[in-house]
Amino acid sequence: MPSTESRRPAWVPPLAAALAALVGLVNLASALTPNISWRGHVLLRLEPIEAIPVFHALTVPAGVALCVAALYLGRRRRRAWTSAFLLLGVLGALNLLKGLDFEEALACWGLAALLWWGRDAFTVVHEPVTLRSVVWRIPPLALAAIALAAAATLIANPHLGLMGTTRETGHLLLWQPGSVAFDDALGWVPLAIGLVSACVGIVSAYLVFRPLSAPRTLPDRRARGLAGELVRAHGADTLSFFKLREDKHYLFSPDRRAFVAYRVEAGVLLLSGDPVGPEDALPELMREVLAFAEVRGLKVGGVGASEAMAVRWEAAGLRTIYLGDEALVDTGAFSLEGRPIRKVRQSVTRLQKAGYAASLHRMADLRPGELMEIEGVVEVGRDGAPERGFSMAMDHLRGEHLAETLVLCARDGDGRLRGVLHFVPCYRRPTMSLSFMRRDRDTPNGLTEFLVVRSIELLRERGVEQVSLNFAPFARWLHSPERLHEHVLGRLIARFNRFFQIESLYRFNAKFFPRWEPRYLVFQGLALPRTGLAAMWAEGQLPKLRLPVRASG
Repeated sequence: MPSTESRRPAWVPPLAAALAALVGLVNLASALTPNISWRGHVLLRLEPIEAIPVFHALTVPAGVALCVAALYLGRRRRRAWTSAFLLLGVLGALNLLKGLDFEEALACWGLAALLWWGRDAFTVVHEPVTLRSVVWRIPPLALAAIALAAAATLIANPHLGLMGTTRETGHLLLWQPGSVAFDDALGWVPLAIGLVSACVGIVSAYLVFRPLSAPRTLPDRRARGLAGELVRAHGADTLSFFKLREDKHYLFSPDRRAFVAYRVEAGVLLLSGDPVGPEDALPELMREVLAFAEVRGLKVGGVGASEAMAVRWEAAGLRTIYLGDEALVDTGAFSLEGRPIRKVRQSVTRLQKAGYAASLHRMADLRPGELMEIEGVVEVGRDGAPERGFSMAMDHLRGEHLAETLVLCARDGDGRLRGVLHFVPCYRRPTMSLSFMRRDRDTPNGLTEFLVVRSIELLRERGVEQVSLNFAPFARWLHSPERLHEHVLGRLIARFNRFFQIESLYRFNAKFFPRWEPRYLVFQGLALPRTGLAAMWAEGQLPKLRLPVRASG
């Protein structure tokens, strides 16, 4: 693949796509209109009259093919560049042979020259053509369409013979009038066959021009083991552990010293939090991410990037936008004393008088029955809703990688488990991150506050200095807007809180007087809407039908 420095400007593909579509339409119009008379007389001295209609006919599918290729030129597809370059060369020759159309020929060859000059701008590669590749689905599709058109022709006129059937079949597939007349009962056949041929052409173009796909099989045990080692060695960010979810893919740096976790959604290579690895390995990893996405026609995006990492992504040519704040509680400074926190203190006192007590456990120390009991509360607390999370939550409670995570269990006066909080470690600093909280629906008000307070106190006893609570989307716009548009957006968020619970989540976090740490959404170029959609799909905020993904052993 050419180096980034040698590539032509980014405006080449969209310009080439627009010009290719225009030249394709001009060629279609030229093929479907009569020749200029004096050019026709000159042409008859150079070739037989029977050849002229043939070249007119050949120009039509070539012009259509160029228009189809134009759709993919704008997406920087390498095969589209090859197809368009060859088609323009052929169309230039056909324009001379069908009517000495010098203007159209020069337009074709001029555009071909532009494509050749800007060839390095078309960087999206494709799946190799092998006996198992999807490209080999095209011949059966084409044969099926030809067989259908031939059968319709024979039904309408069974006495045509081989040559006549072949000619009329071609007319049907190319949307051209033929000599066979379809009676009233079969009057729909030409349109139906034309639509079938158009669908075959569209599907074939998609199969030919589809880019190299990202891996669909989830990482194997070896890759997951390496990711776990890197998280333990370099996971300084509070979101690092969440990369060990089993529904994420991994991309490692060439030297395998750093990695990112990602998912492909809506044509976006969506990264989860910050890359993990030593500082000197991150620049090469970032280049690897950009190259990986570029050759596959993907946009790079990221959810939950830290402020420091957002600066690095911006230096690499991406854009960032404020997404919200992570609430970090200093366990040493946290106290239930004082008037500002009195409502939380009252909730904790009320639950204590009702007989509630909390205990903190390592997942590795739980007995099978206790783990099943916790999973039962988690399931009840989910209340039938799909499990959410991508960048800031775990997907389940089982697995060797979860052995060092902690779970806080709250039991009522009868000893029944009524609420749980799950925390994951941040290995490079004395911090734990909240993965999820669940409780029975019929528990008293204030149980969630009780769970958070007891977890802060018990984690402090274990030497944990900071606890990362829930992520609060757009919290800055709610608690300290600086610009006019932030004031406006904050008011809008408050107005729609009953639908999205954004303000409620912020106000719950604010009860514990945390330090707010901003997080950012990373996106590429003009792909902010697409990246936002990808993030909502990945986080479970918008429903999406999903095929099951097979994990490799």
